[in-house]
Amino acid sequence: MPLTYVVVLALIQGLTEFLPVSSSAHLIFPSQLLGWPDQGLAFDVAVHVGTLLAVIIYYMSDLIQIATYTIESLVKRTMGPVSRIGWFIIVATIPAGVAGILLEGYVSTVARSLEIIGFTTIGFGILLGIASLVNRRLCWRTLTRIQGQRPDSLRQMTWQQAIIIGFAQAIALIPGTSRSGITLTAGLFLGMRPEAAARFSFLLAIPVIMASALLEGYKLYSHPELGGADPVDMLIGAAIAFVTAISVIHFFMKYISKSGMAVFVIYRVLLGTALLYIAYA
Repeated sequence: MPLTYVVVLALIQGLTEFLPVSSSAHLIFPSQLLGWPDQGLAFDVAVHVGTLLAVIIYYMSDLIQIATYTIESLVKRTMGPVSRIGWFIIVATIPAGVAGILLEGYVSTVARSLEIIGFTTIGFGILLGIASLVNRRLCWRTLTRIQGQRPDSLRQMTWQQAIIIGFAQAIALIPGTSRSGITLTAGLFLGMRPEAAARFSFLLAIPVIMASALLEGYKLYSHPELGGADPVDMLIGAAIAFVTAISVIHFFMKYISKSGMAVFVIYRVLLGTALLYIAYA
């Protein structure tokens, strides 16, 4: 691919993977507006690996602690506040995994129409705005702060919240929904602090992105003709996606602690409107 293609596509993946704006909606534009050819499965795997490494490295210390305590809870058959977070991630990943297996054919064909992506981009964007407004009036303000605890701690999270967010994540199989957007929306509706909802959404992305990359890698192994990318392009794409994604995670966590979701809601409505205009023009 020309270097311009590589840079733009990697930037789109890195910017939109963790923001509540839908990566699938953005990836429509290079092909629909610019007439760019499909980048190939190998490049998709590369940029997914880049974003996966970004979230793993950003939360490395947390992941080590969570994994250690979760394994320990399995061995000792005890449950502490940190190990519970690990089990929350496992349980919340199951619905998306099952839905992905059952609906993979439908999602990759019928549900990828421009009209569906346009409507879901707008609809779930508005839902995110409603959740943000509702969240300000819910009980998270009254939660007791434990001295020395991180302000975005997940220690107050419940099994019910984890399960509901897990089922919400399964909805993100519909293109235009946004995985980070729908899990954040669910967390806000459930009264979670915005920082906690975002942090859980990012941690929950790790097994999902990993599974997606492995599935795409298996398809590539089974059908090498679907590759279509130069190794240098893949390396550049992965590096750009990594740097972009880790920056997005950092600044989004800073932003969400001070501001609401209005800017993302407005952006999604405008984006969805543009997609529908393209679809019906």
